[in-house]
Amino acid sequence: MPMTRAEMDAKMDEHFRFEANDDVEGVLGTLADDVEHDVVGSPAGPTHGAESARPFYEGLFQDLADSQVTCLRRLYGPDFLVDESLWRGTAPGRPFGLQGRGRPLEFRLLHVVEFSGTGAIRRENVWIDYAAVLKQLPQD
Repeated sequence: MPMTRAEMDAKMDEHFRFEANDDVEGVLGTLADDVEHDVVGSPAGPTHGAESARPFYEGLFQDLADSQVTCLRRLYGPDFLVDESLWRGTAPGRPFGLQGRGRPLEFRLLHVVEFSGTGAIRRENVWIDYAAVLKQLPQD
């Protein structure tokens, strides 16, 4: 049976809450065991399996802090959603290979998420407005 919009929203909101709390175990718990995790443009490329996504989240939580994600819009299909959100926080580490120096940061995110029959995220495809990041974190 396909997930309802409310069920998809609940899963994405749970995923984002775990991210906001830097909770790696929580985030991984929203993913299917055989998830395809793809942050477009990442040098590591797509990973397969929830444990393979762990290094990405561990690094992300070191590089970005005070995470707030505001959903701008969502589009739905029978087993997927497209989420456009605005991320706001600070960059204490080296997000996306750039020196953050604790500066404030905000950028748009586009998630294309497919769900398994159990309601777990089986594919997470993430697009980041890298031009906005570069503009806010100029390198000397």
